[in-house]
Amino acid sequence: MFLPLVASAFTGEAVIDGIKYYIVTKAQTAEVKGNSYSGEIVIPETVEYEGVTCHVTSIGDYAFLNCSRLTSITIPNSVTSIGGSAFNSCTGLTSVTIPNSVTSIGNQAFWYCTSLTSVTIGNTVTSIRGSTFSGCTSLTSVTIGNTVTSIGDGAFSGCTSLTSVTIPNSVISIGSYAFKGCSNLTTVTIGSGMRKIGSQSFANCQELIDVYCYAETVPSTQSDSFDNSYPEYAILHVPEASVEIYKSNFSWSGFGTIVGLEGGETPRCATPIITYANGKVRCTCETEGVTYIYTITPSISTGQSTDGVIPLSTSFTVSVKATCEGYEDSEIATTTVNLSQVGDMDGDGELSVTDITSLVNAILGK
Repeated sequence: MFLPLVASAFTGEAVIDGIKYYIVTKAQTAEVKGNSYSGEIVIPETVEYEGVTCHVTSIGDYAFLNCSRLTSITIPNSVTSIGGSAFNSCTGLTSVTIPNSVTSIGNQAFWYCTSLTSVTIGNTVTSIRGSTFSGCTSLTSVTIGNTVTSIGDGAFSGCTSLTSVTIPNSVISIGSYAFKGCSNLTTVTIGSGMRKIGSQSFANCQELIDVYCYAETVPSTQSDSFDNSYPEYAILHVPEASVEIYKSNFSWSGFGTIVGLEGGETPRCATPIITYANGKVRCTCETEGVTYIYTITPSISTGQSTDGVIPLSTSFTVSVKATCEGYEDSEIATTTVNLSQVGDMDGDGELSVTDITSLVNAILGK
C-alpha cells in the first residue's frame, strides 16, 4: 500500500517575494516579520511555501520598524492583528487603511509616522492602545470605527496637524494624555457612550473652540483633562437636559460657555478620509449616511529635458466634503494623486495618455 507524499512540516522564517514571514505550515499561517522594506508594499492574503498555502494572519511586532523609505502599505483582509511598534518611525508612510478583519493593534504601532496624513480604523478594532499614533505630526484626519470602546494613554498625543476628531458612541473611556499636545485641534465630538476621560486627555490643545459631548450622564474627568487648553474661551455643547449638571460639575464648569445641543445646535459631519487603491479614489466617513461632494483639479507640469526623457508627473488634487441631513457639512479634506505614484494603468508597461485617461475615469468612478 502506497501512502501519498506530504510536504514536511515547517516552522520558521522564509522570504517570499521580498517579504519575510514566520510560517507554520501545520497551522497554514504566516506572520509578516521585520526586513528592509521600502516603496509600496502589498501584503498578500496567502503565500505558498513547500506546496502549502498559508494565510497571512498577522503583522508581527517591529515588522516595519524604522522603514523610513516605506511609502504605502496594503493590508489584506486576512490580517487580524497588527503588532506593537509594527510601523514605528515609518516616516515616509502617508496613509493607512486598517481593514475590518483587524481586531487588535499593538502599542506604538504607528508611533512617529511623521508623514502619515490620514488613518481609517476598521469596524472590528475594539481598542486603540497606548501611543498608537503618538507623534504623527502630519495626521489631519482620523476615522475611528464604531466598535472601538477605549482609546489608550497617549494614543494621539502630539498629532499637531489634527484639527477635528469625532469619537463614536461606542467609546466609553479615553486614556490619559490621549490627545495631549494636539495644538491645532479646534473641534472635538464625544459620543453618547463616554463614561471616563483621563488626566490631561486634551491638555495643551490651545486652539480648542467647540466641544460637543452627547453623553447625558456627565463623564468622569480629572481636573486637568483640559489643562492649558483655555476651556474658558471655548463652548461646550451638551444635551439640553444635562446643561445644569455639567455646569455644576467641577471638571466641566471651567468652560466659558455651556449650551444645550437642542434648539439650533447641529452636529457636524466627520471629515472624510480619502484613500487611493486599485485605480480608484475612495472616501470614508465616520458619520453614517453621508453624501460626498468632490472637486478634481488637474495640474500639468512643464519643464525642460536635455536627454529627451519627459517625466509624466501629472497630478490631480481631490477635494471632498461630507454632507448629511441633520448635520453641518464637514471640513474639506484634500489629497493629491500623482501619476508617477499610480503607475501603469493599462498594463502595457508604459506610462501614456491612455494611463492618464484611465486615471481620470478611475477617480470619477467610471
